[in-house]
Amino acid sequence: MSSALITLDALGPSGPFRARKRTTVTDVTGAPVAELSLVPKLFVTRAMTALRKASSLPAAERMAALERAGRIFAEEVIDGLSFLDYEHTVSRVSGVPIGVVRAATAAIVEATEQSRYAAFQARPVGAVDDWRADATRNGSAVWTRRGDVFAVHAAGNHPGPHSLWVEALALGYRVAVRPSRREPFTPHRLISALRAAGFGDDQVVLLPTDYEAADEILRSADYGLVYGGDDVVRKYAGTRVLPQGPGRSKMLVPAGVDWRDHIDTIVDSISHQGGVACINATTVLIDGDPAPLAEAIAERLALIPSLPPEDDKAVLAVQPVEGARAIEAFLLAKAAGTKAHLGGDGIVEELGDGSAVLRPAVHQLDRPDAEQAGIELPFPCVWVAPWSPADGVGPLRNSLVLTAFTDDEALIDELLAEPTISNVYLGDHPTYWIRPGVPHDGYLGEFLMRTKTVIRD
Repeated sequence: MSSALITLDALGPSGPFRARKRTTVTDVTGAPVAELSLVPKLFVTRAMTALRKASSLPAAERMAALERAGRIFAEEVIDGLSFLDYEHTVSRVSGVPIGVVRAATAAIVEATEQSRYAAFQARPVGAVDDWRADATRNGSAVWTRRGDVFAVHAAGNHPGPHSLWVEALALGYRVAVRPSRREPFTPHRLISALRAAGFGDDQVVLLPTDYEAADEILRSADYGLVYGGDDVVRKYAGTRVLPQGPGRSKMLVPAGVDWRDHIDTIVDSISHQGGVACINATTVLIDGDPAPLAEAIAERLALIPSLPPEDDKAVLAVQPVEGARAIEAFLLAKAAGTKAHLGGDGIVEELGDGSAVLRPAVHQLDRPDAEQAGIELPFPCVWVAPWSPADGVGPLRNSLVLTAFTDDEALIDELLAEPTISNVYLGDHPTYWIRPGVPHDGYLGEFLMRTKTVIRD
């Protein structure tokens, strides 16, 4: 291996560990960028045992350490990479536009700074954090952990999800993260910063592994968080592992609403963050003829330039040509029978260096429950379909976010009552709106914590 490659060691309970087995992390052109250690199953077992035996930092200390970690993450040189070098590298290996990477890393820093607030928004109003609180003298609920060790199988398509699991540290869990081989730089940097800020090596670990050892991480933890597709959601639904699957976020334009007043928000919801996030809109439903809206969306999206991901003006995601062509082939097969307003002949634009931009696609459907309306792809790909009140909430189900341009109280009541719609945005709010302290797909604390009644003398 070239000495110029970045070395990413595992971060075990006894410090950094360079494994004999390593994998090469490449950029979007296929050029080697880093060498990532892959730890064996025995190392994983021992690391998870060390986490279980360790003690958590006291609450005040871990909140202060989280705040320090955010500053270290954003300001210091870590393992030879400045923050700017780190962001550039993430953009090149993940293909995510550099502007999106900057926004995501800013969100990670904000999450560490706001953890003392955000992580505790899930606490019931009738509960206190500590049994020592005066309320317990007369009897009170105390919010406590369900377990001690939390495992994360991280996503590699976007740095943003790493802002979520820091809440588990804030709540007192010890955390093990298995990074994605596609983009291991963010969790490596974040965990290095957490350790430098005061978290012990046996309180937060980075365990790059193969698939067999990856299962051991989840088996050895009390609770887990996994990112993936529908197969992952089905596998872990109802277990101690919380699956994070496709968002299938949608937008609804009811009768009486002029879509022209909201076209900026609609297009931005589709293309923001390169269209790679679960909170990007993938389906737009309109009461009336969908063709004019679809055409207007296509006209706007067609103007986005094709640029390398590290270009400050880049908007669209980039992948190696082979991977981009596979996505294109899948789209063209699934879109058969629909009306293409953009991308009907393909969505790949090669940059001439082995990488390719994923150009936007806009397809019109003839009914709201068409199969294609449930397809989510990692670029600005949107399905525009007709909808009427007679169709009900059925076509709107299974949405991480639903933006509805409506003030119809009866409809709003239905949308909020629908259990498969996680978040409802009413009016001119993009589907990607989020901030610390509001739930993404429910609060993580709802999953990790419980209440116990305590009364004391």
